[in-house]
Amino acid sequence: MPRPPRLRPKRESPKLDRRTEEGPLRLQLWLARAGVASRRQAEAIILAGRVTVDGSVVTELGTKAGPEAEVRVDGKQVFLAGRRVYILLNKPSGYLSAMSDPEGRKLACDLLPAGLGERVYNVGRLDQWSSGLLLFTNDGELARSLSHPSSGVEKEYEVSTDRDIPEAFLEGFMQGLEIDGTRYRAIKARKLGERTARIVLVEGKNREIRRVLEHFGLRALSLRRVRFGPVLIGNLAEGQTRELTEAELEGLRALCGM
Repeated sequence: MPRPPRLRPKRESPKLDRRTEEGPLRLQLWLARAGVASRRQAEAIILAGRVTVDGSVVTELGTKAGPEAEVRVDGKQVFLAGRRVYILLNKPSGYLSAMSDPEGRKLACDLLPAGLGERVYNVGRLDQWSSGLLLFTNDGELARSLSHPSSGVEKEYEVSTDRDIPEAFLEGFMQGLEIDGTRYRAIKARKLGERTARIVLVEGKNREIRRVLEHFGLRALSLRRVRFGPVLIGNLAEGQTRELTEAELEGLRALCGM
């Protein structure tokens, strides 16, 4: 008998973040949620007299504006996003983290739920052949804050290699080492098995783990991100998505001082 077709789990569209519907917001927060700039940058824009609300120039930082207000920056009208979207994707190997690719390669964003209604962007990157936890959001302020090294967000990875991992790799990575003029340092690095390890980074330079492995004559057979700050990938299947929980969002905002 023919086997029944395999059904993929239904993906629900992310829910509206009700905090955008609370009513009037401080103008710097209004601008941040509209994606104009971070709150701190928005304060400078307001103080410079570059913002109008319903036709009037506003320079007071305590000024509030409702969701229906006509807000302009340098004469150009800006709008509040209709909803805040926060999505975790378990990216499979072979997908790019970019939002487009002129070479037509597979994109991680194509795995997001259909019908989002909002344009989202990835928070940080995973290289094409790495897999695991990748966040997407249209919350520009949070994304910028999380991507900045000063946020101190820990990223945890599981790696498997083609040869046994020497203690020198773990010790050298945690002490810090320079390779081709670039310094690399892990917050934590420990073995899970002879050829597997868990590594925690904060800054996460381009291909950092792969470069350090190569420095010790090792090659990564698989590299998977399993944690981003307080957010764990858990048992989410490859290629699948879920919304962040309220507790996860609060944890990420706390890291950014938001």
